[in-house]
Amino acid sequence: METTTFGSGCFWCTEAIFQQLKGVSSVVSGYSGGHVKNPTYEQVTTGRTGHAEVCQIQFDPEQISFEELLEVFFNTHDPTTLNRQGNDIGTQYRSVIFYHTEEQRKAAESVKDKLDKSRTWKNPIVTEIVPFDLFYPAEDYHQNYYKNNPNQGYCRVVIAPKVNKFEKVFKLKIKS
Repeated sequence: METTTFGSGCFWCTEAIFQQLKGVSSVVSGYSGGHVKNPTYEQVTTGRTGHAEVCQIQFDPEQISFEELLEVFFNTHDPTTLNRQGNDIGTQYRSVIFYHTEEQRKAAESVKDKLDKSRTWKNPIVTEIVPFDLFYPAEDYHQNYYKNNPNQGYCRVVIAPKVNKFEKVFKLKIKS
């Protein structure tokens, strides 16, 4: 098993997508990239801790490659908006890859470079690619949020359309 950590806006959205992928054994919502030890959700939402909302993903590289995870990552959020995903605004919602190995760093930079050169998006990709340091799991009520709260307003309006798009585009990568 390998580990990677992605921030692509609200961790509820990221978690709902990556939990469905074949080869992914666990997805934990949490916080990385900041300067406050053991931050709470309330602290992180102020934007003053430096943390991003992230998901730490355990995956089997024999079932799904890191490059495949990157493909899902870049195609399920807007990597061209700085510190923003939709109405979620602030550094805690930044697009970021916290790489755990030198191979992950190289792959992330290569994929980002290819996507930028392909002009897939009108604007350049602003996704940060930085070394992983610490991960703090989010509070229990944030874990499996979409699965546990599918009728909550944010889930219906924001997460469900992302999940539906993901399921259409990546249907061959979804667990049966």
